[in-house]
Amino acid sequence: MIDLKVNIAGVELENPIIAASGTFGFGREYSELFDLSELGAISVKGLTKAPRAGNPPTRITETPGGILNSVGLQNPGVDAFIRDEIPFLRQYRCKIIANMAGSTFEDYCEMAEKLSDADVDMLEMNISCPNVKAGGAAFGTNPDTVYEITKAVRPYAKHPLIVKLSPNVSDITETAKAAEAAGADALSLINTLTGMAIDVKTRRPILANVVGGLSGPCVKPVALRMVYQVYKTVSIPIIGMGGIKNGEDAVEFLLAGASAVSVGTANFTDPYACIKIRDGLAKYMSEQGAYTINDLTGGLLV
Repeated sequence: MIDLKVNIAGVELENPIIAASGTFGFGREYSELFDLSELGAISVKGLTKAPRAGNPPTRITETPGGILNSVGLQNPGVDAFIRDEIPFLRQYRCKIIANMAGSTFEDYCEMAEKLSDADVDMLEMNISCPNVKAGGAAFGTNPDTVYEITKAVRPYAKHPLIVKLSPNVSDITETAKAAEAAGADALSLINTLTGMAIDVKTRRPILANVVGGLSGPCVKPVALRMVYQVYKTVSIPIIGMGGIKNGEDAVEFLLAGASAVSVGTANFTDPYACIKIRDGLAKYMSEQGAYTINDLTGGLLV
């Protein structure tokens, strides 16, 4: 019998498929199509202290092999999430991962404290956000800053703390090691790559914000490489993501070192993508004689 259960920092998931933050909302729309209990976990829309309206349109545009987005963290705020969305999600067996975004250390600490008293299972800290007290540079681009913010948030996080790494760095192993040293319980990678698109007819950027985050199958080779590098560097679990659209993609990330995978952009083209990826993974395991996810994690032959 195949066992798809995985343990991430002491939290057991029924399977390793996680709906990635920013691509699944709070699950309400997808719940009209399938039982959310079929998922291992949902990483909810990125939360901020106060509600955010997000960036002006145009906020999303297609690119070859993916999409660029500059939504701007539109969300109802952490208090509304706790009040309105957690009770809804608790109808299902999937684990709840609360994704946090902020612009100061204090933002992250306050949200971690508030969410630690809420009925969620894990916290995911998005450190690709701009640090307004450091000239707007993203928290996740400097290993020292990664260490400092993780160290600051750690005492406030009563649930396991996942640090979501930015790929927009020269050496992702350095930020991974910094997060681990500061007390992260797990890592998720990669977040989106920075990109842009131009309308040649108007000679203007397509996105109102000029630049945005690139995701989808086009980033998969970069994501795989980074997961593989980080797996060889740290000892904490890795949640891999970046262009996963089928079961074999998920297997690749597991072999590279991931203990679980997040599915993002694929949800936009096929709302059943997570379920199909889970089933494709199970089919592969059956054919290959792999009985647990641990039989695959880090199993790359090099």
